[in-house]
Amino acid sequence: MANALYELGRQKFLEGSINYLTDSIKVALVRSALYTANMATDEFFSVIPGPAVTAISNPFASKTSTGGVADAADITFSSVSGSSSDLLVIFKDTGATSTSPLLALIDTATSGLPIVPSGGDIVLEWSSGLSKIFKI
Repeated sequence: MANALYELGRQKFLEGSINYLTDSIKVALVRSALYTANMATDEFFSVIPGPAVTAISNPFASKTSTGGVADAADITFSSVSGSSSDLLVIFKDTGATSTSPLLALIDTATSGLPIVPSGGDIVLEWSSGLSKIFKI
């Protein structure tokens, strides 16, 4: 699989139920061995089994949207332990996993994947390339 937007998340962008700049957007470190993404039908964060999630970030800060390209400040996950993660799943956090829409899945990066926790902080640096975090 390659980096992609979830189809139902893309639909929510088009219908106006997701506002990248004002909504609480987060990223989760996820293990592909315990979660097989279906980009066409997976809709909410609740489809990802709890044991597959290694960590969830704080909300994105300093978000920008230019020319359909989403960007934000780099993310720091504090004191992460557990299994290595090879997926980044970006979602809108509504406060309930059953209503938190999935937006994007990143499984290839120029560096940093898989992420192997050691009990310390993990800094996730977003791409400085043309597509930044993702492009609609």
